[in-house]
Amino acid sequence: MASSVTAPPAAPAAVQAPAKSRKPSQLNPGSGKARTAAPARPMRAAPPARRGGEAAGASGPQWNPLQRLAAAALDAVEEGLVAGLLERAHPLPRTADPAVQIAGNYAPVGERPPRRGEPLPVAGSVPACLDGVYVRNGANPLHAPRAGHHLFDGDGMLHAVRLRGGRAESYACRFTETARLRQERAIGRAVFPKAIGELHGHSGVARLLLFGARSLCGVLDASQGIGVANAGLVYHNNRLLAMSEDDLPYHVRVTADGDLETVGRYDFGGQLDSAMIAHPKLDPATGELFALSYNVVSKPYLKYFYFNADGRKSRDVEIPVDAPTMMHDFAITENHAIIPDQQIVFKLQEMVLGGSPVVYDRSKTARFGVLPKRAADASQLRWVEVPDCFCFHLWNAWEDEATGEIVVIGSCMTPADAVFNESAGEESFRSVLSEIRLDPRTGTSRRRAVLSDADQVNLEAGMVNRQLLGRKTRYAYLAIAEPWPKVSGFAKVDLEAGTVEKFVYGEGRYGGEPCFVPRPDAGAGAAEDDGYVLCYVHDEARGASEMLVVNARDMRAEAAVKLPGRVPYGLHGTFMAGEELQRQA
Repeated sequence: MASSVTAPPAAPAAVQAPAKSRKPSQLNPGSGKARTAAPARPMRAAPPARRGGEAAGASGPQWNPLQRLAAAALDAVEEGLVAGLLERAHPLPRTADPAVQIAGNYAPVGERPPRRGEPLPVAGSVPACLDGVYVRNGANPLHAPRAGHHLFDGDGMLHAVRLRGGRAESYACRFTETARLRQERAIGRAVFPKAIGELHGHSGVARLLLFGARSLCGVLDASQGIGVANAGLVYHNNRLLAMSEDDLPYHVRVTADGDLETVGRYDFGGQLDSAMIAHPKLDPATGELFALSYNVVSKPYLKYFYFNADGRKSRDVEIPVDAPTMMHDFAITENHAIIPDQQIVFKLQEMVLGGSPVVYDRSKTARFGVLPKRAADASQLRWVEVPDCFCFHLWNAWEDEATGEIVVIGSCMTPADAVFNESAGEESFRSVLSEIRLDPRTGTSRRRAVLSDADQVNLEAGMVNRQLLGRKTRYAYLAIAEPWPKVSGFAKVDLEAGTVEKFVYGEGRYGGEPCFVPRPDAGAGAAEDDGYVLCYVHDEARGASEMLVVNARDMRAEAAVKLPGRVPYGLHGTFMAGEELQRQA
């Protein structure tokens, strides 16, 4: 059974005109469902606003004469051989075409400092109990792509709205100042390889060799990481961490006036020496942070570890997997970690054969590992096969004491590689919210769709009440990924009853991940759904962006905060309460 509410329209605003793409698509970016807005050409990011104390004008790279000569020679190789010969003859797939991946409201924006003085205009009323800041991460390339580009390749940018006393006090958006971004800003163009958009086929091999040569000559410094920090966010041990699975996290501080400052690359006091996935899990009862790290080049391909509430790291547990496998997400219960080993694998040798290194291995049977959460090694790891299942995200998991099973809630995606490789088209995409039951004693599993066929809708990106993460939950708040990859609303799913309530943004209005915030003054014994859902929404016809505040119990809008600039469609977010802002390191 399904019901729906439609949000009121946004107020008019000027539309930002797109600039012409450097490399036009050789495919038709307008193909797809009828509701998809006509694609705009990619827009270049506006120059970032200067921070206090910054000198006017960006300083160039600090190269000596030999390094300048090497840089010029390698640039010539890139333009003449890689771009001019290897890439020119091959049309870009939609999943790597900048004219598709960063068109319209996927296009980047420039930085914006917090608006001071008057609070932001609001339609409706912001609940007075909401005291804190909603921060959302996303990919926002500083420089125009020079070749292929996937949405996930962009530089990390955070968007933050400060709420207090029934007002929306400020909005700011800032790049996370990664080592990669700082170097490319100084050089004046994109030079680091883009992991998904560029690294495929023979040109991908050539770009890896160029990257190695530039590093060897000192033109680039990869020693401080090459990540973009554009995906996940978590608040742990008094630090807000921005993450992507290709690097260590970055520590970002929210200032008293609502601005965002990058403190730096964070290795947990010298304890972390490898990349960490973008979806670590915070245990709400203990304050521990559980995480995975995967390596696509050498063994161990997968490691599991955790940090206690004070930031002390456990020893690494090497998880035995046969090949490098994408581990974008995992789950925890009260006592276990649930580790997926699924069909998306990395085969770097495929580039030599002209293909993509991100491969959908149809011969592989998906499985989930069940490991005691504080295990010292993998001796107690139990694998359970779950055929024909690929979950890009897992929303929650818990132990069913009555049956001895582990219950996992996730969205099963088909085709499994829809995010990375070109498939038959948007009509073929499905993301089915599923209940997966694992029996580690027998090694068997069973799986069912949570919603009936009549209520089936593509659900991707969202969360449960994080105060109950790892424990049984009844509700999940998930983005309605239709028309894929846009988000036309969000759904509140009753996992017990198998019913869904939809909040639809309205014609031509799209958003992203819904962020559930428990009502701060609810007190002990509050209902699981007693809280609010926050999300950014963009009206494509008017060019206006806003932040919605929706009552999570009755799914009705309480406030729409009008934002001073366009907020591109992004990835994952979190809410930092006022007391957490005060405790920041």
